[in-house]
Amino acid sequence: MPTHNHSNSKGRPASSGFSLIELLIVVAIILIIAAIAIPNLLRSRMSANQASAVANLRTVTTAAVSYWVTYANGYPPSLAALGGAGMNATCDAAILLDETVTTPPNQKSGYQFAYSGDQGNVAVSPPTCANPGFIGYLTTATPISNHVTGNISYCSTEPGIIHFDTNGVVAPDAATCSSLPTLQ
Repeated sequence: MPTHNHSNSKGRPASSGFSLIELLIVVAIILIIAAIAIPNLLRSRMSANQASAVANLRTVTTAAVSYWVTYANGYPPSLAALGGAGMNATCDAAILLDETVTTPPNQKSGYQFAYSGDQGNVAVSPPTCANPGFIGYLTTATPISNHVTGNISYCSTEPGIIHFDTNGVVAPDAATCSSLPTLQ
């Protein structure tokens, strides 16, 4: 049986595979596509983190009001009091929030969450509560790494209005928070 040796028009054997130039062109095209796609991916991830931070801050605000109504201890004494595990909720572990937000380091979706009491403690605290609640509160959500995990910080006080700072700086007190622009 005769063997056929395929050759090109100049009499050399035909090669099967890609030349170095062809491979370099393909790699260059892939790098160009990646250079276009990666910044958009990072921006969309920051936007998702910021949306998650706002949603978690709204949840903290709602949980703080629920705590006041349920336990008659004012607003919670700490972020940890809104968390807890198990089946039996108490004023010291109300099981109203995700434990990721309520246990140190209080981080979720690229944001650092903080909560502090404001305007002093309530006058009368139930005897079953280890710590008295507060008349007001300030809760904040700040990017863990500014311009990487997010670039806007958020805060809220007892009226439940969420304010934002485009510099990504944490609001130090309720008055500063209230002076910031509000989300619409």
